[in-house]
Amino acid sequence: MLYKDFYSELGKLLYAVADIDGAITQSEKKVLHEIVRKELVPSEKHKDEFGTDAAYYAEIEFEYLEEEIGDADAAFNSFIDFVEEHHTAFSEKMRKVCIHVAKEIANAYHKTNKKEKLIIKRLKEQIELIDTNVEVEL
Repeated sequence: MLYKDFYSELGKLLYAVADIDGAITQSEKKVLHEIVRKELVPSEKHKDEFGTDAAYYAEIEFEYLEEEIGDADAAFNSFIDFVEEHHTAFSEKMRKVCIHVAKEIANAYHKTNKKEKLIIKRLKEQIELIDTNVEVEL
């Protein structure tokens, strides 16, 4: 699994959570930037061919989808498809990170609303279905 692909898909997940209610707030964008810089970048060792930390791809993908007015459901489904395709490389740590950052985005603006709770519930259900035979360090 390419780590920049994982982070791009994580960016899609975060976009889906932020946009599920039809609007992305400044608070959600601020939390996204904080998550990437304070949580994802420090724990990521992989870089792309230009020396960019792979974790920044979450932010890049999120911003791209926001600019292109992406579809939240399509972004969520893309993330789930990616996870299912790479389930053997999807460690417990990666599962926890995905759920944690999704909750952080959902809580960014006036706490988690009903639609955000539903998408996080769907995320947890899908992640629980993943069969992890190989643990890969994030």
